[in-house]
Amino acid sequence: MPKVSVIVPLYNTEKYCKRCIESILNQTLEDIEIIIVNDGSTDNSKDVVLPFAKKYNKKVKYIEKENGGLSSARNAGLKTATGDYVGFVDSDDYIDNTMYEKMYKLAIDNNLDLVECNFKWVYPNKEKLDLGKEYKLKQDYFINGRVMACNKLIRLSIIKECNIEFPDKLRYEDIEFFYKLIPYISKSGIVEDVLYYYIQREESIINKQNERTKEIFTILDNIVSFYKKKEMFNTYTEELEYLYIRFLLGSSFLRMVKIQDKVIKKDLLQKNWIELNEKFPNWHQNKILKTITGTKNLYYKTVNKFTYKIYSKLFALK
Repeated sequence: MPKVSVIVPLYNTEKYCKRCIESILNQTLEDIEIIIVNDGSTDNSKDVVLPFAKKYNKKVKYIEKENGGLSSARNAGLKTATGDYVGFVDSDDYIDNTMYEKMYKLAIDNNLDLVECNFKWVYPNKEKLDLGKEYKLKQDYFINGRVMACNKLIRLSIIKECNIEFPDKLRYEDIEFFYKLIPYISKSGIVEDVLYYYIQREESIINKQNERTKEIFTILDNIVSFYKKKEMFNTYTEELEYLYIRFLLGSSFLRMVKIQDKVIKKDLLQKNWIELNEKFPNWHQNKILKTITGTKNLYYKTVNKFTYKIYSKLFALK
């Protein structure tokens, strides 16, 4: 049984995947398995990675499947994974060669279920550091949680025993996966080093805002349904309400105001406001919202039916 399984979904990244796979093969932690899931690539990605799979056949597993999307590829990898812990690396990204050694050591030394590292957003003309904080309380995951799957090392047995998967054919899959996982995380930690390099291509999904931005509503509904099904909703009501506030007035709202099609933008902004107020009509009284400080939280507190329209126009200009 390897110490770490690294799942690499592969789809049409022939220009980038060589660097990605080499960065994982060069890890200072030797006892790892690399699971490459070719999700129906139509370019030469397969030709790039197959030599690695043949040369390092004791370490690299190669799976080929019909195209089903990122979630489908990751889920296929999870079914094959056998490590104590599991990590994810997207095939156009790359990692520091000490990443998994540092994260695994922290996990083992402290009996952690989840470890994060800091990472860097790499744009064509700039870079941006993403620095996180340690989660000390369950509430912290909902307030400051970084949902990205790829900067994490997760105890694999929790994922398998709780049957947690990435949602099929939906954007924002990391959000659902992360928040379904949180109730089962007893202890987590963070490696403060920047170890993951998150490449932002112009054609990347994350940079395209359109009607599919509305899929955040399904993602959030799936999370709430999961908590209700597992009879945990009453325990986490305040946290889930804050999650709706955080996304529907924060990151998802900012995506919607950037949609170029004015009709779609107007429709989604209206639906966004309705979703928040129908699901949690008393969200202004949320205990987390009332107690924590910070610029974002101050902004959330000022939002009402009138200011929501003003912010929609102001943020669209930025």
